[in-house]
Amino acid sequence: MVPPIVVLLTLSTPAADLAAAIIFALASFSDWLDGYLARAKKEVTSLGKLLDPVADKLLVAGCLIPLVSTGRAGGWIVAVIIGREILVTGLRTVGAAQGFIIQAEDLGKLKMVFQVAAILLLILNWNVYGLSFQQAGTVALWAVMVLSSISGLQYFIKFRYKIKPGV
Repeated sequence: MVPPIVVLLTLSTPAADLAAAIIFALASFSDWLDGYLARAKKEVTSLGKLLDPVADKLLVAGCLIPLVSTGRAGGWIVAVIIGREILVTGLRTVGAAQGFIIQAEDLGKLKMVFQVAAILLLILNWNVYGLSFQQAGTVALWAVMVLSSISGLQYFIKFRYKIKPGV
């Protein structure tokens, strides 16, 4: 679902923005539902634990980068958020190579909730009854940056002794 969202966001029209928001919301909901059903049916797999966060990162980056190019999101904030995502993915990859899977923490899940809210608000870019979605989305994006930084630090602290140097 990422390529159509990127194309729609670059069009930067109200109809394209609405379509991009709908697709993004459906993708986010299907991601949540997939995880919920996997846990409920006790069908969580190591491959799923590894690939689900990668899919999340592609969806988030695929939305945030066009939002920067259209002036709706700050480039340096998005760089911090995406940088954290790349670092955590690298940490997970090293962990997987050494035989352990690094699961998402509760703070990382909270970060994802704020990311979805921020991205939806920034995509829609509406003003409703004096409420600017752009301003609310920017505040939510700041929260994402803070949560991203803290949860990223948690990953590195928690797993620094698990990773064997030189492997």
